Amino acid sequence: MQVLQVQLEVGPDPAEVGRARRWARSRLVGSGIGDDEPLAETLILLISELVTNAVVHTGCPAVLRMLFGGAGASGAAGTVRVEVADASECPPRRRHAEGDDTGGRGLELVDGLADRWGWLPEGGGKQIWCEVDRCGPVRPPEAPSVVGRGGEACEPPSCLFTNLT
Repeated sequence: MQVLQVQLEVGPDPAEVGRARRWARSRLVGSGIGDDEPLAETLILLISELVTNAVVHTGCPAVLRMLFGGAGASGAAGTVRVEVADASECPPRRRHAEGDDTGGRGLELVDGLADRWGWLPEGGGKQIWCEVDRCGPVRPPEAPSVVGRGGEACEPPSCLFTNLT
């Protein structure tokens, strides 16, 4: 199956997140995912969280990529992969938000909504990615599992984070 990749450069201004959402929504529609489908809303939320993390926590521009039509890490056909690359070598760090905290929930959302996610070094920075299987149900958040190559626990940067049901 052919894979279609589209890419957008996002400036370091947090206002750029809205532009990234609008751009992604138009690409989703172009790939056959309806604007009002739950899958589209899930992907837009994932994109919003990953792009926000990149521009807010690094203060640097980021690159948003979306890949359609290929098989993801699980081999599922029709997987949509979202990648956000930035210039920071610092690994992503999950935080636990308390009560009225206005931040700290981004990677928890990614973990709960994506079928798989992880990160790896890219150039002088890193790439954080997530995958959602188009044919699979959108799942509510659940406890994360960490699976590495060969089924063993691993340490970044070679980790694959996945929700197992």
